[in-house]
Formats: sequence, structure tokens, C-alpha cells
Amino acid sequence: MRRVALCVIVLGLMFGAKAAAQDAFSLEQVLSAPFVSNLVAAKTGSRLAWTLNQEGKRNIWVAEAPSFTARQLTTYNSDDGGELSDVQFTEDGSSIVFTRGEGKNSAGQYANPTSNPAGVEQTVWMIGWSGGTPTKIDAGNFPMVSVKGMIAYERDANIWLAATQGTEKPKQIVLRGKNSPVAWSPDGTRLLLVSDRGDHSFIVIYDTASQKVEFIEPSVDSDSDPVWSPDGKRVAFVRQPAVTRDSPEGYFIEPDRSHPWAIWVADAATAKGHDIWQSTASLQGSYPYMANGTGGGVLNWAAQNNLVFASEEDGWQHLYAISAEGGSAKPLTPGNCEVEQWSFSRDKATIVFNSNCGDVDRRHMWRIGLTGSSPQQLTKGEGIEWAGVFVGDEQRIAYLGSDTQHRGQAFVLAAESEATPVVMPAGAVPSTYPAEKLIAPQQVIFKSGDGLELHGQLFLPKNLKPGAKRPALIFLHGGPMRQMLLGWHYMYYYSNAYGMNQYLASRGYIVLAVNYRSGIGYGRAFREAAGRAGRGASEYQDVVAAGKWLQARADVDGKHIGVWGGSYGGYLTALGLGRDSALFAAGVDMHGVHDWPTDNWEGKNIKPELTKLAHDSSPVNFVDTWKSPVLFIHGDDDRNVIFSQTVDLIARLRPKGVFIEQLVFPDDVHDFMLNSNWLKAYHATSDFFDRQFGMPQK
Repeated sequence: MRRVALCVIVLGLMFGAKAAAQDAFSLEQVLSAPFVSNLVAAKTGSRLAWTLNQEGKRNIWVAEAPSFTARQLTTYNSDDGGELSDVQFTEDGSSIVFTRGEGKNSAGQYANPTSNPAGVEQTVWMIGWSGGTPTKIDAGNFPMVSVKGMIAYERDANIWLAATQGTEKPKQIVLRGKNSPVAWSPDGTRLLLVSDRGDHSFIVIYDTASQKVEFIEPSVDSDSDPVWSPDGKRVAFVRQPAVTRDSPEGYFIEPDRSHPWAIWVADAATAKGHDIWQSTASLQGSYPYMANGTGGGVLNWAAQNNLVFASEEDGWQHLYAISAEGGSAKPLTPGNCEVEQWSFSRDKATIVFNSNCGDVDRRHMWRIGLTGSSPQQLTKGEGIEWAGVFVGDEQRIAYLGSDTQHRGQAFVLAAESEATPVVMPAGAVPSTYPAEKLIAPQQVIFKSGDGLELHGQLFLPKNLKPGAKRPALIFLHGGPMRQMLLGWHYMYYYSNAYGMNQYLASRGYIVLAVNYRSGIGYGRAFREAAGRAGRGASEYQDVVAAGKWLQARADVDGKHIGVWGGSYGGYLTALGLGRDSALFAAGVDMHGVHDWPTDNWEGKNIKPELTKLAHDSSPVNFVDTWKSPVLFIHGDDDRNVIFSQTVDLIARLRPKGVFIEQLVFPDDVHDFMLNSNWLKAYHATSDFFDRQFGMPQK
């Protein structure tokens, strides 16, 4: 009887698949559209540059006014993992400086995903606006270009200097600690940097004329985020007070506590300064560490002697302005929503930013001045916009945008007019890309077990007929400080995941992407939820709620619900398979965290009871109840989640008789550098679920 029932299910699914054949597309097709990122504008003129990743071949593209017709500048034609980053123009806009390649791991080895026996390195390059062969500056990353044609960059935790013109060898600035270049002074003669000494850090100015360094108000505290005043006479920076040696450390384990901070302003000539603003001691007044990761920076020196800084004092990430002389801070971007990325006009009087204000599961562009006016919304609708920059006369703004069907491209928005896309050459998007076959995911809102409101995106197969029941898959993002959106994502990792969810839906699955607690977009209290991660895994109840929400749908086969995700999503996937195998029938765990209290993840001084709680919150604690089949996918040069996390869990599961498959990528990292590895991982994921749930094979 069991075999007969299975045959009926398979035949029914195959019939549905035939009916949907005209809407079918391949994984290669849906991921063939180029991914755009790193949009920058020249300081003079109206030139733009950005990077474009076309099936693993990463290149710099450029365009300029008035036509903004795009052309490819570099010619890297292999899927070799050559990541492009740190893209910026020289002062006159005549050349572009960039970094190619990934950095070193803890063993001092460069990422080498192709296992090239000759070896690889991460290098700083420069290429002229007209194109040609790029010039190698040196091994390193984080280049900073001065108005005098000097490039400062980081190499092996040290600062090096090189000239954009000339044949002199690069020069090292010898300084203790781990040192990072931050910004050149407006006149290009002094370099501002941060010197991290472990339990404290200094703000340092290096003078190229005297070849001496000056420490700004050195103390036992941790100083960071320095910025120059527009005239180069002062420096503002962030100071976080020192903590005792027995203070617990470790983001995923330590008890929630406030991280107060202050803004200091110092005279660049005397290196003397004082604080002009202090945060509250509340949790939400803590240092806004997320602001550095989202692309705007914690602190900026703006026009009219104003400092603009990020804060979550009202429970949401927003921008505030304060006089450099001190006083009260003025909120610039109020509302129960998040400001995510921001940049300034050349005169530093206007800010362009993106946020989810009024559209919580998307991003739109806004602008605001420092004069007290209300924010002006620049884009709206069903698109997703990010990475805004001012162009030319600053009446125009460029940004990147996507929607449910189109992966993303550059746009230029002039004052009082509609945004127009940068003109791409014919064939930039392959003719086989299935834009018209992609579905618009539905926004869904449901409650978790404790009543917390959760958001998700539901992908329904086009051929879903009334009364039919389909297997369902839950996608769990990583981070956890991420948010899946109602369209193609602005991050490469999650852009790929969105394309994969579209592909799975085209194969007949009902797919739910869940924005569980500890993610971004819904306020600090949601992101910093009590009991999250190694403190009790409180977000796991959101995964269970998603599974039960799917089970309650008439179109879902409640016995065939799978779960998949990477990194933190892999952690929650493994928890689901271990704790609730009856609910989650199969899963794909990509480079997931499986045991919190490890030397790789956590710092020092964690009390035994906290270590036990973290271990009890980990998938390794549930191997005895783990029954569901699982596919593990991991690159063995992962610098985010060490490979031994997967080695250990598989070793624990094997004696329990759990069905295990694995896909290992030698020498690749966390965010797979090879497009071919992404395709292998996703094909393996789809094939695994097909076999576990009796779906028709491709």
C-alpha cells in the first residue's frame, strides 16, 4: 500500500509538472542575470563606476553624463573567485583604484578557491578611465587615495603608502598593533588611521612631510570611527570606555548589556580634545555597530560645523545631527523604520539614504538636508533601491535598484523627473534570462509561539491548482542581521538565495522565506531579542511557527516540509532537524553553526553556566532526537564558520543512523567565491529535496 500511495503522489506531481512545462526555467538561467554592487561617483564631473558579477566573471563598469551609457572597463573573463571591492576614483576622476581577491585566513593563507598551485594574493590595482591594462600597486586592500596622488592601504595589519604615478617602491608605516587607514586630510598631507591594540585602540595621524605619527588623546579606552573636519583642522571620533578583564565577551553568548559611547572632537595640531556628546547607558543607546556594516558609517562631519551620527536611541537605526561644539542632538530621520545606507553631497549639506520607512519589506531612496526640513522620498512602488550617491552638480542621484523580476541595475534620478536606467549594451542580460516567468512573492504576516509578529515572503508555484497539495520549504537567512525582501536582494549571497527560491517554486515547491527575530528591519528590540542565539535560541520558536503556519495551509503537504539555509540559517536548519524531525522532514544545512561555545566563535570570561546554556542551545545537543535526512554543504576555507563545525556534527550523527549527504568545496570560503560552486550547491539542494519528497527529477 505504501508503494501504491507513493506512485499516486509522484504521478500527480508529474502531471502538475507537465502542465507547468511552459513556465520552467533552469537554475543557470535564473542566476545568469548580472549582480551589480559597489556604486561610486567621481568627486569631479559626472562619472560613475560599479562592479558587475556575470556568472562569476567580475568586472568594473563605468558611465558618465549626459547619456550615462555603460561600458565595461576591466576584462576579467574567468570564474576564478577574483572578488572586486574598495572601488574608488582618483581625485580628478581620471582613474579608478580597486582591490581584487580575498584576504588571508587565520593561518595567513589567501583565499584560493580554484586551488591554483601557483598561489594567489589580494592586490590593489589602478586602471585609467579609458580602460587598458590595470596597473598593480601592491598586495593589500582598503586603499585610500589622496588629492596628492598617494595611496594608503592595508597589508598584513600594517599601513603602506604608494604613489599613483612614479616608480618608487611602496613604503611601510611601522606601527604596533593592527592598523587600518581611514581617510586622508583634505589637503592630502596627513593620514588618519586606527591602531587596534586588542583591549584598547588609538586614533593616529601620520604626517607625510615630517614622517611622524601623533596619537590623539591616547587612553585605556577603545577609539574608532575618526573623521576629518572639512578644513582639516580637527578630528572627531568615537570613544567606548574600557571594560574590566572579567567582563564577558562573545556576541552570541554574553548576556545583553549596554555598550555606551561618546563623540570626541580634537585639535589636529595639538592632538588635544574633549567629548561633546555621550550616549545614554540604556541598551538601545549602545554603540550602533550595525551602522558600519550597512554602508553609511557611525560618524560623519557634515556642513555648517555639524556632526551626523547614527544611533538607535529611539529603538530604530536613525541619523542625528549635533554641533561640533556640543549641545543637543537633533533627529534627522524619525519614524518606526530603519535608515540603512547613506552618503553625503559634496558640500556635505544633503544626505541621500535608503530605508524601509512606509514599506517595511523593501528599501526606497530618500534625501534630507541639515536645515530641519522633513525627509523627501525619491522612489516608491514595488522596487528595491539602495547604494545612493550624488552625481555631478548634485541635482542628480545615482542608485542601484531591483524588483521581483529584475536582479538589479544602476539608475540616475534627476531633480523633479523619473529615474532612468543606465544604458547597458545589448546582451548584458542574457536573452535566456526568464524575467517574465518569475513570480512576485507575497508578503505574509503571522504570529510566533509567543505572539511576536513575523514577516515572510511566500513563493507559490504558478501551476498550483485548487485542492492540490505541494511539499513546502522554509528558507532561513544567515547573519542573523539580515532581512529577506520582496524582490531581488541587494547582497550577493541573498540575491542568489532569492533566485534559488524562485527556482524551487518553479519546480513545484511552496517556499516561505522567514524573517525571524534577531534579523534587521523591524527595530532594535526585534534584532536584539531576549534569549537569542546561545542564550536560549529564542528565534527557533519562529521557525516552528513558520512550519505550523505552512501545515495549516490547504495547499501544503504537511508531511513534506523541508528547511534550508546558510550560516545562521544553517544553525536554525540543524536545530529544526534535531528538535522537530516530525515537523521538518528534511533539510539542507549550508555552513551552519552547530555548537556555540567554541574558541572560534566566542571570546573570554564566559561563566560555566553561560557556556552550558550556549551548548544546550546548539544543534549538537539534539543528535539523539535527530531523525530527518540532511545534506551538509561547506567550503573548507570558511573564515566565518570554521569547517570543523560540520566535521563535528557529522561525526556525532553517523552513529545515530541519520541519513547524511555532504558536498564539500575544497579551498572555498563562506560566501562561495566561485559561481560554479553556487550552482553545484543549489543543484544539490534541489536534487536532495526532490529525492526526499518524491518530486519528479529534472
